[in-house]
Parts: sequence; structure tokens; C-alpha cells
Amino acid sequence: MKARVFVTLKPSVFDPQGRAIVEALHSLGYDQAADVRQGKYFLLDLNVPTVAEAEKMAAEIADKVLANPVIERFTIEVDGAAK
Repeated sequence: MKARVFVTLKPSVFDPQGRAIVEALHSLGYDQAADVRQGKYFLLDLNVPTVAEAEKMAAEIADKVLANPVIERFTIEVDGAAK
């Protein structure tokens, strides 16, 4: 089963890379771009029989390995189901 994990900085954490991107967009004429937050994307291939088990395992992996819970948060999608 495939699980997609999206990791982003928490809203209260300054994102210098995102700020640099939005400034570059403005210099290219994309003045409507109000903000950019950068993040990470992971695709997990899990050998589990159910969506519920895939969601649980992906959440554990994200919490323990992929994201820093102090400054980052994550969302998980499994087979089109968002969590």
C-alpha cells in the first residue's frame, strides 16, 4: 500500500527558504504570491493489508523519523484517503 507523507514547518516557525522563494517570485512578476512555505514529501510503500494499518504505520514513521515534532507537522494520504 502506498502512503504519501507531507512534512511542513509549523506556522510559528520562520521559513527562510520559503521567504527567499516568495521574494524570487515577486522579482519575476508574480506579485500575487503572498507566501511560500517549503516542505518535504515522502512516498512510503508499506506491506500492510488495510488502509487503517497503513495510516497508523505512516503516522508512526513520520512522527519518529521523517518529521521533527518540535518545529514540523505532517499530513498523510493513503490510497486517496487524507488524514
